[in-house]
Amino acid sequence: MSILFRPATAADAPACVTLRGLTRENAISVAQLAAMGITAESWASAVADGALPGFICTDEAAIVGYCFGDKASGEVVVLALLPQYEGRGIGKELLNLVVDLLVEAGHQRLFLGCSPDPAVRSYSFYRQQGWVSTGSFDRAGDEVLELLVGNS
Repeated sequence: MSILFRPATAADAPACVTLRGLTRENAISVAQLAAMGITAESWASAVADGALPGFICTDEAAIVGYCFGDKASGEVVVLALLPQYEGRGIGKELLNLVVDLLVEAGHQRLFLGCSPDPAVRSYSFYRQQGWVSTGSFDRAGDEVLELLVGNS
């Protein structure tokens, strides 16, 4: 096993779209993403123009997880990991890499949408990393969490 982390490229988008449907919780298929306006092409374009920077985790060159953020808003848009790679600190490392990237872009407040159900793994995962509830919910019904960084 050869776990590596690297910045995402536009060429990673098709594999990322596919992997999104293979996660344990909150899996979204290629067709469901397309219905939401998210395709490999739109994802690649956003990565290529710098709007959606992120990091990829590979094992023997195969993508096993990733995290992307919105450079303009400071939102952590997605963190996805294949189930067999859970519990190894990979998700935490990917999240930290994107948090650092968004902080470098000038954000002092980061946010993301997370399931409000305590039985879902992401509920405690983000809170253990220091994210706190804003008390609000997004259009998808996810609870909005925030992370304050820097001198805020």
